[in-house]
Amino acid sequence: MQQQLSELVRLAAQEIANCHTLNELANVKAKFLGKKSELTQLYAKIKDLPAEERPAFGQSLNQAKVQIEEKLSAQETALKQSSWQKGKDSSSDLTMPGFIPAMGGLHPLTIVQREIEDIFLSMGYEIAEGFDIEDEFHNFDALNTPQDHPSRNLADTFYLKDGNLLRTQTSTVQVRVMENYPPPIRIISPGRCYRNDKPDASHSPVFHQIEGLVVDDGITLADLRDSLVSFARIMFGENVRTRIRPHFFPFTEPSAEMDMSCVMCGGSGCRVCKQSGWLEIAGAGMVDPNVFDMLNIDSEKYTGFAFGMGIDRITMLRYNIPDLRILFENDLRVLCQFR
Repeated sequence: MQQQLSELVRLAAQEIANCHTLNELANVKAKFLGKKSELTQLYAKIKDLPAEERPAFGQSLNQAKVQIEEKLSAQETALKQSSWQKGKDSSSDLTMPGFIPAMGGLHPLTIVQREIEDIFLSMGYEIAEGFDIEDEFHNFDALNTPQDHPSRNLADTFYLKDGNLLRTQTSTVQVRVMENYPPPIRIISPGRCYRNDKPDASHSPVFHQIEGLVVDDGITLADLRDSLVSFARIMFGENVRTRIRPHFFPFTEPSAEMDMSCVMCGGSGCRVCKQSGWLEIAGAGMVDPNVFDMLNIDSEKYTGFAFGMGIDRITMLRYNIPDLRILFENDLRVLCQFR
């Protein structure tokens, strides 16, 4: 045992002498004095020795431990002095206060999404979230989308090998909410969507939408108009003008799109609004009774409206960003402006 202890002390001294950093020294200390070290295991064997041999063996262990600790302490002092001397000899002034690291900031998409959420939360909406991977029923069938609709084609939708797909719209969350919760319903559902688009200044295969759904007794198109107009004025200012024009969506009837006066030119006409003075801001409409019937909601008793808008597009308008791809390139020159 004495020979084993002597060899252990010799190996420890050798490895301690080879340490050039405090981190290396800490690893050596754990190796020779830690809970799983050979020395600790020898302490555990004291109880197995005859009673008359225990005192001498315990004393030998303590001496070995003290020797290793002394060598660790000496090497630690030497390393600290060497580090200080290097700093003293260099051009660095170690007495100067350190630099405070720059704080990060939220991505512009996150900033705008939270602003939109706060606006609708103030109107009494709740936030609902869903799955990025969906099935055809929730993404198409339950939204009254016919089998031959172009949006079901491979040219538009990312299908997976198991028959599921990456959702093309956050309207899937509305379906799941109506499946599981009875009216009254008043929710918004922000999230990522996926479509098989070639990236350009206004398109991306990954984009962000926020959908809204209200279902209750006596909901009318006027309620939809008031919600969207209120949102536009809070988001873009009291002077913004809005208009609602007819459109078509499979899951709403009647359907509409809401435009607002161009925030870049004030409605006088510019490159952004293609000289029209108007910008499309949301697609909307009254929920088609067929959707209610598929989800076991009484379409004779309840009415509702739904709307959807692109968070990416609103962000571009809010910060005068000319190209959608800028939002996904993670260029620090851009992101640092939002700290």
